Amino acid sequence: GPLWERPLLEVRLGELHTWISTWEFSPQGLLGVAQKAWNSYYAKYINVRKGGPAGISMLLAGCCLLSYSWNYQYFRRHRWRKYH
Repeated sequence: GPLWERPLLEVRLGELHTWISTWEFSPQGLLGVAQKAWNSYYAKYINVRKGGPAGISMLLAGCCLLSYSWNYQYFRRHRWRKYH
C-alpha cells in the first residue's frame, strides 16, 4: 500500500524519513492521530468479548508514569531538601 498508510512497524529504516515527512503537523492532523491511536487501544484492550482489568490498569499505569515524568524535577530536588 501507500507509504503514509503503513504502520510504523512495517516501514523500513530507509523509508523512515519519507514516512515522517508525510505526517500532517497541524492541530487537526495531530488530533486525528490521537483519535486513531485511542480507537486502536480501545478496540484491542477495552472493547473485547472476555475483558479483564488489563486494559484499564495499563491506562492507569501510563497516567502514573506520565505524571511522575512531569514532576520528576520537583521530586529530585525534594529528595535533597528532605533532611537538610
